[in-house]
This record gives sequence, structure tokens and C-alpha cells, in this order.
Amino acid sequence: MKHFLCLMAMMSVLTVSAQEHLQKKALATDAKKTFTVAKENPITSVKNQHRSGTCWAYATVGYFESEILRMTGKTYDLCEMFAVSKDYMDCATHYVRMHGYSQISEGGSCDDVLDVIRHHGICPEEAMPAPGSLVGDSLANFDVFFPELERMVSSFVKKDAKAPTQHWQDSAQAVIEKYVGRCPDTFIYEGKTYTPQSFAATLGLNLDDYVSLTSYTHHPFNQWFVIEAPYKWRLKPSYNIPIEQLMNVLDRALDAGYTVAWGGDVTGNFTRTGLAMLPDDITPTQQMRQEQWDDWRMTYDHVMVIYGKATDEQGKPYYMVKNSWGKSGQYKGIWYMSRDFIMLNTTYLFLNRHALPKALRKAVK
Repeated sequence: MKHFLCLMAMMSVLTVSAQEHLQKKALATDAKKTFTVAKENPITSVKNQHRSGTCWAYATVGYFESEILRMTGKTYDLCEMFAVSKDYMDCATHYVRMHGYSQISEGGSCDDVLDVIRHHGICPEEAMPAPGSLVGDSLANFDVFFPELERMVSSFVKKDAKAPTQHWQDSAQAVIEKYVGRCPDTFIYEGKTYTPQSFAATLGLNLDDYVSLTSYTHHPFNQWFVIEAPYKWRLKPSYNIPIEQLMNVLDRALDAGYTVAWGGDVTGNFTRTGLAMLPDDITPTQQMRQEQWDDWRMTYDHVMVIYGKATDEQGKPYYMVKNSWGKSGQYKGIWYMSRDFIMLNTTYLFLNRHALPKALRKAVK
């Protein structure tokens, strides 16, 4: 999830020999490809998470901006650092309540932003200090901030202690505010005064409308389960369906005018030029996905927004994806990810339940 590293460079998508094949293939994709757009849904501007592991915040806030744009036609620039601040404090609270048997991490998931808005609200970008401004950077920079927060929160739960450090919440909150700023109690937006909660209520979002879908065989299909991924510390469940059905859900949602937040793996053949594809001789299957998940060749390390579909010069299907690495790559912050790549590397899709087929929408209600 961290820029250029996506939190951590874990094992490749396939075997070692296949990895070499993928790397050679990646070199061949450096030349810019051209695409024909089949469907393109409105999105807000590309942002830059810079030196922070906050793709989950940038992607999900951007996803909700797209949802508001779809429903109301109004463009908002919502504050990612508000979501980060509230979520890191929630994460610290969870860690202490778990007596240290949890994880303090820069990473997160779409469920984090959903819960932040539900319980804390949200504010516009202008209501908090600009990302990076408190550490002398022009963009978000957690190089000093997060290690300090992690050390501090870890110290609150001491071995053999009968209680956590007294007033630990004040200490954790002070570190968060030192680096990302204080979340406002009230602010003025377009001439009106709001609290974060009252502002969130004006956005037109029904927070009960959003659902996470996944596809693995170590749990039964057509049931809910918590994906066993380190950065999904909130333990929110996803609904499990076969991968072909999941891909059909994605296509149907895009065709109906919805964007979709995507959580998945970008440690394989995901180039820095704006392309992600598999070699032609790799055909993703349900079994392949499961084997790679179980032996850590596939992980959950990035979140982005899928907003359209396109085909390349040979007619091969791709998805249009908004990243959070600024206007980098050959397509100015947009990635073209092949259908096979998405099929193999998706951990979950996060989307509006009204975009689902009727039977599935009824099942996840």
C-alpha cells in the first residue's frame, strides 16, 4: 500500500520460474499501449499518497467521492487525513483492547473509511492541514510519524501488566495530531458551519448500502467470512462467491454506471508504467487463486478504484483503474489492468449493493 512498495514487497504472484517469465514480460510492456474505451464512469481527480501507506484511505475516499458524483452530480474533495487520523486512533484502541494481540499498521481497507464516516463523519480537504505540511513536505510523509506511533502504542501494553498505561489515549492522539493535524470539531464549507458528522449527513451516502465481496475456497461460497489479511484489522466480513461470478458482478456494476473499490495484490506483473497484465500462457482459475493465497504468493497490499472498461489493440479486455500515486506512469495516474490480472489478483471488491444482481443483492442484505 505504500507508494512504490505498497506496504511491503512480498513474494511474486507465481513460482520462481514463472516470476522470471513475468519480469521479462513486464519489460516488453514498457512501450505505451493504446486502448479503446468501452465504458467510463465519472471519477474525481487523481491524488498522491506519497510516502504513506494510506492507499486504502485515498482509494476509498475517492470511491465515495465517485459515489456522490454519480448520485448528486456534485464534486467533493474529501479529506483523506481525517480518515487516517480517526482510523489510526481506532486501530490503537483495538490493539490495546486485544492486549497487544493485534497489529498496528499503516495499512487498512475500505471498511476502515466506511466505519470512520459512520462513527466520526468526514470533512473537506481544506478543513485540515495539507498532507505533509506539518513535517515540511508537500505531500503525505509518514517516514517518521508512523514508526513513532507504532513504538508508542506498542509500549502501552507491557508484558505481565494488569492494565494498559494510564491515559494512553491522550499520548497516542498527541502523536497523530503532531504529524497529520487535529481533526476539526466544526468548520465552514460554502458559507455554512458543520461538524464532521453533520457534513457527512449532507453527502447523500447511505452507509448501509456498501458491501465487500470476495472469492476463496477455504470458506464456503454464499457465506460471509473475515478475510485473513493483516491489514483488515477491523475484522469486517466479506461475502464469498465463485470468481467468475465476482467478475460478472464487476462488469455489471461498471456497465450500470457504478465505480468499484478494488483491494488486491500488485506484487506480480504490475508495472510502474500504468499497465498490469498476465502472460498469455497464464489462465487464472479458482484453484490458482487459492494456492497463491495459501502459500503467500498472493497478498492484499493495495487498494484502487475501478471506473471503466477498455480493450487494447488486439481486443483484449482491460479495466480502467484510478491509482493514488499522483499522475505517474504513462497514463497520468490511471492504470490499465487486464481482466485476467484482476481475476487472479483480486482480494475483494467493495461496492454499492444496488449494483448487484437481484438475487445476490437479496443474499447479502
